[in-house]
Amino acid sequence: MPSVRTPDPNPGWLSEFQLEETRSRVPILYVEAIPVRLDSLGQLEQVGLLLRGSATTGTLARSFVSGRVLHGEPIRSALMRNLEKDLGPTAFPQLPADIAPFTVAEYFPLPGVTPLYDPRQHAVALAYIVAVTGECDPRQDALELTWLTPEDALSPSILDELEGGRGFLLRQALAHLGAV
Repeated sequence: MPSVRTPDPNPGWLSEFQLEETRSRVPILYVEAIPVRLDSLGQLEQVGLLLRGSATTGTLARSFVSGRVLHGEPIRSALMRNLEKDLGPTAFPQLPADIAPFTVAEYFPLPGVTPLYDPRQHAVALAYIVAVTGECDPRQDALELTWLTPEDALSPSILDELEGGRGFLLRQALAHLGAV
């Protein structure tokens, strides 16, 4: 006989306590997206970087669109949800037909294991480059979105502003696009 359960009022979400406990025991799956603007031939013109308050250092830092994948949520849906959450509903992201990431990024809570570091957790992020065609109006904890040329995005001062080693990931993304 099947059991009958009360539906979870917040499916896919953990309380802050549960999330902290889970982060201490298992890797957490994320999606990260680097928004880009392309010209009419599909060539990279600009890279979008978010400015937000850093949860780890208490300072301002550059970052990408990022968020957890919820239990039972398809990757495509998680990517769209986090793009809309961070860039606003009129960004009009253009997800590719093939949803394969350009790389898989692994963050460790101990610095030096990989170039990517997150003191809160061991996290695995599927990293995407996503063209956006609309107006971006950062929301949630993002203060602004800055559009930079690939050359400007690779400047040491900008790379140093990217938290958790994400400068390494940005260089990978630009190399993937042939912009390095």
